[in-house]
Amino acid sequence: MHDDQYRTIAPDTLPEVVIRYLKAHGVHDTAAAVSAFTGDATVIDDGTPYEGTAAITEWLDRSATAFTYTTRLTGARRADADHWVAAQRLEGDFPGGVVDLHYRFSLRDDLVERLVIEP
Repeated sequence: MHDDQYRTIAPDTLPEVVIRYLKAHGVHDTAAAVSAFTGDATVIDDGTPYEGTAAITEWLDRSATAFTYTTRLTGARRADADHWVAAQRLEGDFPGGVVDLHYRFSLRDDLVERLVIEP
């Protein structure tokens, strides 16, 4: 989806599954975060794909322990019922200390089928 197909929305109007994932990821609750995904989901973080719940679980566990950081939801956009973007600011002890990331969600059957995380 192209960015011009998205419209700005209030962050609290994101789908329940997106909010559930973001909250679980923010508190490093891997089991709750993984429950937001379809069994065949794909996550692409920093250009690296993680396919299936086993790979996504490993990625979540690794990202939870690599650095200490906090997250804050700073914005949200919607293209249609299945395509959403959540903007988050991460602050922590990683190189640079602060980063704004876009979490691009594609949903299927009220679960996350694809998540792309990028600046």
